[in-house]
Amino acid sequence: MGLKYVAAYLMSVLAGNDSPSAADIQKILESVESEYDEGIASKLVSELEGKTVHEVIAEGKEKLKGFGGGGGGGGFAAGGGGGGGAAAAGDAPAAEAKKEAV
Repeated sequence: MGLKYVAAYLMSVLAGNDSPSAADIQKILESVESEYDEGIASKLVSELEGKTVHEVIAEGKEKLKGFGGGGGGGGFAAGGGGGGGAAAAGDAPAAEAKKEAV
């Protein structure tokens, strides 16, 4: 099922339609010149029939808790800045040595 159908369904709910139909999804998708498949929209509407979006999202959150938080690997170290700029007073001899080596 394409995410655009779910997005259109949720947009309809946000607009105040608590129980969007396949026709509502069609209207939204066609307004942005997107392809529309009646079968996909009808399946989505039938699976969500009798449920509120808030209930579905709450169920999904509970299911995701079973996956754990995962280690995620922490942050990464930022690379050093690119050269450029004036060298510090103590670095002047080193900068001159590099010029001579080139």
